[in-house]
Amino acid sequence: MKIAIVGTGYVGLVTGTCFAEIGVNVTCVDTNVEKIESLKNGIIPIYENGLEELVLRNSKAGRLNFTTSLESVLDDVEVVFSAVGTPPDEDGSADLKYVLEVARTIGRNMKKYVLVVTKSTVPVGTACKVKDAIKEELNKRGEDIEFDVASNPEFLKEGNAISDFMSPDRVVVGVESERAEKLMSKLYKPFLLNNFRVIFMDIPSAEMTKYAANSMLATRISFMNDIANLCELVGADVNMVRNGIGSDTRIGRKFLYPGIGYGGSCFPKDVKALVKTAEQNGYSMRVLKAVEEVNDLQKSILFRKLEKHFQGNLKGKTITLWGLAFKPETDDMREAPSLVIIDLLLKAGCNIRVYDPVAMKESQGKIGDAVYYANDMYDAVLDADALMLITEWKEFRLPSWAVIKKAMNKHVIFDGRNIYEKKEIEEQGFDYYCIGK
Repeated sequence: MKIAIVGTGYVGLVTGTCFAEIGVNVTCVDTNVEKIESLKNGIIPIYENGLEELVLRNSKAGRLNFTTSLESVLDDVEVVFSAVGTPPDEDGSADLKYVLEVARTIGRNMKKYVLVVTKSTVPVGTACKVKDAIKEELNKRGEDIEFDVASNPEFLKEGNAISDFMSPDRVVVGVESERAEKLMSKLYKPFLLNNFRVIFMDIPSAEMTKYAANSMLATRISFMNDIANLCELVGADVNMVRNGIGSDTRIGRKFLYPGIGYGGSCFPKDVKALVKTAEQNGYSMRVLKAVEEVNDLQKSILFRKLEKHFQGNLKGKTITLWGLAFKPETDDMREAPSLVIIDLLLKAGCNIRVYDPVAMKESQGKIGDAVYYANDMYDAVLDADALMLITEWKEFRLPSWAVIKKAMNKHVIFDGRNIYEKKEIEEQGFDYYCIGK
């Protein structure tokens, strides 16, 4: 089976590579010449655990290819996945210009049946726009070539994307024809031989499912952060509360961890887009608006704790950040809490030392040399007045507190992910602040 994946960003590259791994002949397409040449030479533009090995193996086997020309592969493929970016507009709505340009390119060049599958996260109704764009181009050519559209939203967790794709808990597919359903069933069957968990539905429902899923997870995070903030005021321990409510099978334990807010490429963008979709249809998503508000405030909570500890006197203080990425096992810094915290620290006149196992290069591209990029976690705390744990990388879990105490100027820890035990840290001679205790 031959398919094309348009877009070699996070979703497109993971999708194409995983399909190639199970024997599909995949061509990944991108208009970025430099990126395609890098991929041809085995240089991976993103960090994702296990991805580089799979790309190299499948490229060598000839199952994974890269090109800048969608036109050159259209005659050979049965399915085209559109995995291009849908960045938010200023008003929060998803920008569909890249999605529609892919559709127009297909309409201008297709010579036989093709199934066009939207993999990008797009608002409800996008499939209709894609279909109209293809038809418009076919009409210009005076052609009447059969095609189908489908929606196949991704549910990949950054840092665990390969495992998620290869062993999915479910695959959501929106179709409107039997032919499209059979093609998608054939494509996904190798991943789900033991338990065929493809959920077929109409296209608008599939488009909505992606936004609803991410918005629900974002809601759980903001809810727990709200509860954590109240716990601090009333003397409760949010970890005990989390265990108490998570034991209820109706609630469960996932995404109930308090912290410094969600970030990344999905939750912030998707919540905003769903709020905007509702507004365009005359409805207000009041819960999701509150979710956004809580999250925006939560990203500055460690700074507010720091400011209170030093009684507002932060000018000239040296502050260390452990972690820059929005979560472990990725270099993604889109909407990362670290960016908010760094901005607040700089405005307060602080000197900032940072360390992240993989996101330092990404950080330099976003904030330049406004901070000192340390060689390791211990170099980062040298002469620091405070240490902030931002991203819960595994290597931060069991540091040598004795070495850190000697290296630091003042001894105070702000744990934004609640990975340390208060009693243990205080016994080491540090002041300790966390979330929700």
